[in-house]
Amino acid sequence: MDAARFWRVKRLEALSQEEWESLCDGCGKCCMVRLRDDTTDDVVDTNIACRLFEANACRCLDYKNRFARVSDCVRLTPTTVREIDWLPRTCAYRLVAEGAELPWWHHLSSGSRSTVHEAGMSVRGRTVPELEVAEKDVEDHVVVWPGEDDA
Repeated sequence: MDAARFWRVKRLEALSQEEWESLCDGCGKCCMVRLRDDTTDDVVDTNIACRLFEANACRCLDYKNRFARVSDCVRLTPTTVREIDWLPRTCAYRLVAEGAELPWWHHLSSGSRSTVHEAGMSVRGRTVPELEVAEKDVEDHVVVWPGEDDA
């Protein structure tokens, strides 16, 4: 087995914790507020970041305690990855679950954690903290992230 390309030979359920965590590309898209239309059930993204999101690093400030601190934070598991309809199209968890290859800018392909940002695929520099956005203004922050517009 090619350990360097584990995501091509293992199912999500067979990944070690270290392999699972390494799939995250650090784009930050999953840490943004999403809106679901009550009529159509469509989901749209916003540039509003979770209160625990560290915008420059594109990481959670308290990853270990995120579920206790953010009531609607979603735990990604092999099951939820296959069920969630809002995961970014570029998400490695989703891509691996679908049997697709990781993009060139993913650190497991490129060898560098910075390529996700260099390729413009992360939310770095494009977010506003959720505590700074009034509820009435949330719809003003709808965005289409890079890689999500070719649906």
